[in-house]
Amino acid sequence: MSVSIISGLAEMADDYDLFIFDLWGVVHDGVTAYPDATDCLRRLRQRGARVVLLSNVPRPSASVTQHLIELGVVEGSYDWLLTSGEATATMIAATATGSGADARPAYFHLGPERSRPTLDACGGREVAIEAAEMIICTGLFDDEVDKAEDYRNFLTAAVTRSLPMVCANPDVVAMRGDRMVPCAGAVAAFYEELGGTVQRFGKPFPAIFDRLFAKTPDIPRARAVMIGDALATDIRGARQAGIDAIWIAGGIHAVALALGPDGGLDQDRVNSVAEQAGEQPTAILPWLQW
Repeated sequence: MSVSIISGLAEMADDYDLFIFDLWGVVHDGVTAYPDATDCLRRLRQRGARVVLLSNVPRPSASVTQHLIELGVVEGSYDWLLTSGEATATMIAATATGSGADARPAYFHLGPERSRPTLDACGGREVAIEAAEMIICTGLFDDEVDKAEDYRNFLTAAVTRSLPMVCANPDVVAMRGDRMVPCAGAVAAFYEELGGTVQRFGKPFPAIFDRLFAKTPDIPRARAVMIGDALATDIRGARQAGIDAIWIAGGIHAVALALGPDGGLDQDRVNSVAEQAGEQPTAILPWLQW
């Protein structure tokens, strides 16, 4: 089957009641919101559709809400926001015990300081890697310059100690402005290559979709669609959740799709890139626009 190439979301707006949007590369680029994307969110809500933002950002939903406002995505343009950071913190907090020096889990944080709200929500106690019971990975220490391979020595030592890693963002890369930067998923994949074990939260794993649908029980999955740019997380997650998917070409696959400035897409290339990933999105848009 060919992936349908559409020019705007309006062509499929009547087919669904629940629209689930990825953030990075779809609604914003990490620096600013895409005006056409925010226009789509508003139009859908005006039509009575439910709009949910589902992101693999490794921070709690509340902290991301404020960041979205700063980028130009106002709260009134969507109904609900769910993040992988929220799912991670909820799981760890449910098992956290003790307080002070006795607090557990004792974890080592691998990631930037901006992920501090996630750690605060997790409970437990942050310690040096030598004293840790697990690694909570929210990204790289500095994703502007670091690569996962830079952490080989201390990750190898962690594998030797059989430390499990909890990955709060399964994305391997994400768009930041016009650049792609590595994410926690890249570190998690490298840790597995070294022999470590990883538990991931977020797309494409069914649990986060199950949590989303538990809050929207009035809408059947046949009337829901995922709109995202990443085949391995957004599109695969939709397939595994049993819902349709609309692929945004102007995100992390823009080069592979040879997306031009006019938004033109080649049908054979679109089909080939999707097939190589083992995915079959319902349709593709050059970028999110009405």
